[in-house]
Amino acid sequence: MSETSIREDGRAYDEIRPLKITRNYLKWPEGSVLVEIGETKVIITASVEDSVPRFLKNSGKGWITAEYDMLPRATDRRRNRDRTRRIPGRSMEIQRLIGRSIRAAFDIDAIGEVSVKIDADVIQADGGTRCASIVGSFVAAYDGIQKAVENGIILKMPSFNVISAISVGIVKGIPMLDLPFKEDSQAEVDMNIISSEDGKFIEVQGTAEGGKGNFTRKELNQLLDLAEKGNSEIILYIKKILNL
Repeated sequence: MSETSIREDGRAYDEIRPLKITRNYLKWPEGSVLVEIGETKVIITASVEDSVPRFLKNSGKGWITAEYDMLPRATDRRRNRDRTRRIPGRSMEIQRLIGRSIRAAFDIDAIGEVSVKIDADVIQADGGTRCASIVGSFVAAYDGIQKAVENGIILKMPSFNVISAISVGIVKGIPMLDLPFKEDSQAEVDMNIISSEDGKFIEVQGTAEGGKGNFTRKELNQLLDLAEKGNSEIILYIKKILNL
């Protein structure tokens, strides 16, 4: 594998796409961001409510949950809105992943009986929407919790670990970092890796696809190394914009 490998968009195999997070993107939510990773764009809000689900009543513990959706023209062809209130399986899987990831980032036992409800809406999709949603959700949740502390809803900022998510894959035999849709659709192996600033994994999702149908331990290690590099870069960016 050559370090000079150049992809269609001009990046090296181990280079992430341009990243931009705009904080306080909307007026009303306690936390809101527009996250842009390459051509993928997601609006994320974090709403803080002074209540928790029934299973946490009188526990003194808080909760973080998430919902995820994609606008009809987020992709090259229009998709119908879901008017039956039945959440598609892919959206359900992604929103559960977002919720698990953000709950792993914050000490929710320390915020009292308060819920942070995250809404991630993809307005333009070009690969990595779940990873972009997780990255933006951390920032939106951080801002939302901080605002709740300022408003006296939460007593103090809980301890937290900055987290990030990135896609990796093997395309035409080459391990690559941060796949846009065209590469993702051609990948022989596709993975999404969520990790925290202390270098620990939160979740690893990966599968072989297409004709190859498998991958080696060596290839897995290469993909994990790429993800570690990409997530470390994103975490540094998050820390910079949050002044951490």
